[in-house]
Amino acid sequence: MGHNHSHTHGITATGKHRKRLIAVLAITLSVVLIQIVGAILSGSLALLADAGHMLSDAAGVFIALLAAWIATRPASDQRTYGYQRAEVLAALANALILIVISVVIFIEAIRRFGDSPEIHTDIMLFAAILGAIANLVSLVILREGQHESLNVRGAYLEVLGDLLGSLAVIAAAVVILVTGFEAADPIASILIAVMILPRAWHLLRDVVDVLLEATPKGVEVQMIREHIMSVPGVVAVHDIHIWTITSGVPVFSAHVVVEDDVLSATGADRLLDRLGSCLGKHFDTDHCTFQLEPVSHSAHESHQHA
Repeated sequence: MGHNHSHTHGITATGKHRKRLIAVLAITLSVVLIQIVGAILSGSLALLADAGHMLSDAAGVFIALLAAWIATRPASDQRTYGYQRAEVLAALANALILIVISVVIFIEAIRRFGDSPEIHTDIMLFAAILGAIANLVSLVILREGQHESLNVRGAYLEVLGDLLGSLAVIAAAVVILVTGFEAADPIASILIAVMILPRAWHLLRDVVDVLLEATPKGVEVQMIREHIMSVPGVVAVHDIHIWTITSGVPVFSAHVVVEDDVLSATGADRLLDRLGSCLGKHFDTDHCTFQLEPVSHSAHESHQHA
């Protein structure tokens, strides 16, 4: 006997914060244009690297918005969970873009050592300060949503990296202006590349966990088993599976062995309500599927999982 609580496939975690992402996209694209022009006029690789990083952020936010729209498409017989996993694929694209950008920046910075062009620090400094201000505004916009969605968190971390990158460019401009040490520009570029990689790696790792259907972070299977076993009438529980469809959509299923007399019409209904309430209350999991099995049937079950 199966029972499913909550079949909601509506708005996703990213979709809830779509307006925030649109605002950040507009801010980021505006600053990218200014920084590209500033990099060309100033000859600064660090400024161009920061612009490239921000452009990758803009692409990532656009992909996230597109995925959020795709994820609202209804489920079908061919795709029973709809397109919600599209958001996770967008986060994967974000992580890969960040890695590529960081490698390109690093290679170009190394090439520039010993062959650095003349840099106009006034333009470089102005564009970098403008970028830092824009990043601060974007961080404030995304701060609330970054705890709910992989894509919003990815955008938040990217903007945070942009802010650090802008500060690195500002520091390089000041050093060049005061000391004439133009190698500060490729050094700042390398720092930007190094800052990008750890964030990209963490985002990639979270995405891989979702794609491999790993147990969500903070969820302990043994604790869930103990809570289920504490429900009156439950004898045993096995074949527990906990995974994530997309950000904010955890899913749970289990086979629950119960006393034979529990499986009356009213008894089974009460038991399923208690099990669903237990999972929703203690583990923030609304989409739960339970297969109830009488004790007399347990000998026929093949227990291949937890």
